[in-house]
Amino acid sequence: MTTTARTTPARVLIAADKFKGSLTAVEVAARVTAGIHAARPETETESLPVADGGDGTVAAAVACGFERHEAEVTGPLGASVTAAFALRGDTAVVEMAESSGLQHLPPGVFVPLTATTYGAGELLLAAVDAGARTVILGVGGSATTDGGAGMLDALGARLLDRDGDSVPWGGGGLRELVSADLSGLDPRLKDVEVILASDVDSPLTGPKGAAAVYGPQKGAGEEDVALLDAALTHYAEVLGEVESAAAPGAGAAGGVGFAALVGLRARFRPGIEVLMAELGVAEAIDRATLVITGEGSLDGQTLHGKAPAGVAAVARQAGKPVLAVCGRLAIGKKELKGAGIDHAYALTDIEPDVARCLAEAGPLLEQLAARLAEENL
Repeated sequence: MTTTARTTPARVLIAADKFKGSLTAVEVAARVTAGIHAARPETETESLPVADGGDGTVAAAVACGFERHEAEVTGPLGASVTAAFALRGDTAVVEMAESSGLQHLPPGVFVPLTATTYGAGELLLAAVDAGARTVILGVGGSATTDGGAGMLDALGARLLDRDGDSVPWGGGGLRELVSADLSGLDPRLKDVEVILASDVDSPLTGPKGAAAVYGPQKGAGEEDVALLDAALTHYAEVLGEVESAAAPGAGAAGGVGFAALVGLRARFRPGIEVLMAELGVAEAIDRATLVITGEGSLDGQTLHGKAPAGVAAVARQAGKPVLAVCGRLAIGKKELKGAGIDHAYALTDIEPDVARCLAEAGPLLEQLAARLAEENL
């Protein structure tokens, strides 16, 4: 973009995701706003933090007018944790990472074979208790690879071993599964529409499945991955849902997608599309003359269902220019243009030390936003 004279102040929409490990989406918006106003005080700004269904989704919904609710649920290790969901009217945003995410594990501790999604089921029921009749189930950032078995257990399913006892929690326990009965699921769920919101369209099993692709991120070694994939395959066979295991999104969040599809009749939709519609992103883009999006790392994954690509696509349809801010930029100008982003500003442009970028992301982002404003507003 080039600087042009304006007779009226620009109106900038800041619709960015979190900088993972450094800033929440709400903090990103605040820092970018401060930087813009420092350089161009007359600029009108609107903040609309966004998310794609992973961690930070509830916070983004609350920032856009949903009410935050909390519940005590079972964490991935089995201990109680405080988890939040967002509610507006009879629509709830339930982020499974709130109950079953990696953030609930001690630093350096991974339990790929035993981590449970039981708390995700408890959190979903808490939303139903609060009056939800539509649940946007955001999945991502999970510590689990249990196929959503824990979630189904909490919702009333019976997943039994040869002795008629409940199978142990975690993906490893699914090896002992002999029978599965979903008839005991909470009857209220029949009247609840569940939307599976994810940026992951992987199947449950196989080389592109939950264990093979995401298991290593959760501490699974090569043998663990093979064990988990076999256990998830067995799980789908016992449920009689082998075909559903191949459906897009079944492998999301360690297989929670599969459980949502077969147990809750969920509809799979790209997370950023769902959240943008619910948060009113298109309407906010219409009000803007410039859109700023972004996330911690703009890379190849950004182009496949991540929040910045979703925001940029809507802005391009509306004919609005788009800039991005990020911690690091790992794609070229051609890829950016293809995604509808005119130019990207990275923290590493002004601070090559990545460690400092992480530690001082807020002040550095303000500086970066001021530069962006000087050059484009």
